[in-house]
Amino acid sequence: MAGGSRDLGRTVTSRVLAILGAFDSAHPQLTLTEIARRSGVTLTTAHRLVHELVASKALSRDDDGRFHIGLRIWELGQLAPRRLIEVAHPWLQDLFGSTGENVHLAVRDGVEVLYVDKVYGRRAVPIVSRTGARLPMHPTGVGKALLAFEDEWFITSYLSRKLERPTPHTVTEPGRLARELASVRAQGYAFTYEEMTLGSCSAAAPIIVDGRPIAAVGVVLSSRRARELPQLVEPLLTGARQIARAYQAAGAA
Repeated sequence: MAGGSRDLGRTVTSRVLAILGAFDSAHPQLTLTEIARRSGVTLTTAHRLVHELVASKALSRDDDGRFHIGLRIWELGQLAPRRLIEVAHPWLQDLFGSTGENVHLAVRDGVEVLYVDKVYGRRAVPIVSRTGARLPMHPTGVGKALLAFEDEWFITSYLSRKLERPTPHTVTEPGRLARELASVRAQGYAFTYEEMTLGSCSAAAPIIVDGRPIAAVGVVLSSRRARELPQLVEPLLTGARQIARAYQAAGAA
């Protein structure tokens, strides 16, 4: 009884969702023991449900015994609303073509940014963001661009949290960060300098639809080229406006 006490009161659906939720961009492959630990499901229950998920192709098992998300989940994911990604992607490609640097699209999910699309090349500076990854808002260009245009109550709530500090350059002081966000809101774009990753800097602009920030587009450069960030402002602002118009037009169609 004690061994199964963690599963008491949980539906089968909640357990399955917890197992699938154990995987993320930082943990794309997991052992059965890791799945049980990260999902909070007992090892016995995890063993049974994982093998059912493998049989239905929701999970796949590698030769080394680890599991990863299966093709069935990927297929279902393609059915999710994709209007933003579809209308934004051509503009991301244009930005990449003109800069040759990593260009990404992100949305806010709670107090994090979720990267939903990315265009990059082999010669671009390596970055930690990738499609499906989540990062804190305050150290990232896209996160600052989104946070600055949120409602005042949300900004106040965000600044009252204990803020992560990925690098020594991350701004975590509430007063200083509030002033930065006010500047971002006034000018319409955000810069970061080695705040998320040492060796890289970024510029980003929010995509505003009906007065609300629905996403942000950003470009990441090597810190050695930080002086070039101001040159990215106009292309970013133009791209953000065009994406907003295309998004509204697609919704009206």
